[in-house]
Amino acid sequence: MFRTILIQTIIFFTAFQGISWLREMSMLPTDTYLTKEIRLVEQHVPTIVGEKVTLQSQGKTTIVYFFAPWCQVCHLSIENLQSVYEKNEMLDVVAVALDYSSVDEVINFTKQHQLTFPIALGNEKIKKSFSVSGYPSYYVINGDNFIISKSMGYSSELGLYLRSL
Repeated sequence: MFRTILIQTIIFFTAFQGISWLREMSMLPTDTYLTKEIRLVEQHVPTIVGEKVTLQSQGKTTIVYFFAPWCQVCHLSIENLQSVYEKNEMLDVVAVALDYSSVDEVINFTKQHQLTFPIALGNEKIKKSFSVSGYPSYYVINGDNFIISKSMGYSSELGLYLRSL
């Protein structure tokens, strides 16, 4: 009985990792240097509060998290990102809303989850520049603007934290 459960667990874990790897193949590769290889048309992206943010590191490890307000997985995982942000002052977070129908939709998403990090209003150029093909997607960028980690889909608080180290 134990052996059967162990074999099924190994098969499930292997299949899950394989599917994750296939999904992430469409994303930018790790070790991509953002300031050289990504030519963002908009260096400073507007936020929901009328400020501008950059999608590059400002000397700190930065998580750039792409979401859509209608995405149910985004609703489940964004609070994990908020927790990581609150617990680690050496980490910057910028969430980028994509594929939204109105700014009010993004603002309601932000209020519902009580998000305190900047929420940028993305566009198709940004989506294409960062090779976003599903939600949520995120990149971890080190202080030198190299992508050090990436993921697509649900991420736990621990998973987000470990990828940001």
